[in-house]
Amino acid sequence: MTATLPDIQALLWREALLLDRGDFPAWLGLYTPDCMFWMPAWRDDGAQTTDPDCELSLIYYRGRRNLEDRIRRIQSGLSVASNVMPRVSHMVGNVMIESETGDCVQASSAFTTHVHDVRTGRAHVFFGRYEHALVRQNEQWLIAGKTIRLMNDVIPTLLDIYSI
Repeated sequence: MTATLPDIQALLWREALLLDRGDFPAWLGLYTPDCMFWMPAWRDDGAQTTDPDCELSLIYYRGRRNLEDRIRRIQSGLSVASNVMPRVSHMVGNVMIESETGDCVQASSAFTTHVHDVRTGRAHVFFGRYEHALVRQNEQWLIAGKTIRLMNDVIPTLLDIYSI
C-alpha cells in the first residue's frame, strides 16, 4: 500500500500529541520492537556525529525495550531529571515523504518544542529536524527509526525523550 502524506502527517502529529500528554504507553506503541531513537551530537559547527555506536550522541536508544526502560525511570519518580515533569508542546510541520520502498518510508519534518520547566519557572525552545524511518505492519504505520537533528547552539536545560 502506498504511503500518503496525510497518513504520515497524522502519525507524526499523533506522536507529538502523545508526548505532550505524557501518554508514554501509547507513544511506545508507535515504535517497532527493533527501533532506533537517536539524537546525534555536533562534532563541530557544521557537522553532526554519524555513528551512534562509535561517536558521542545526545540521546541514543536501540530497541523499544530500552525506550521502555527510560519510561519506567521517568514514571518511577526516581529520575531527578523527570521528578517534576515539564509542560511540553511539540509543533511538527513541513512533513515530507523523502522516499518510499515497498512498506518502508523515509520522512522528514521540522519541529519546535516549547518546554516550561516547572522546577525553575523557565521556558525553553528547542528546534530542528526529524528524520523518521517508518514501516507498515498490520495495516498501520510504525516508527522504525527516529533521528532528531537538534539545531540549538546552547542547551539551557536537560533534554529527554519527551522534550525534543
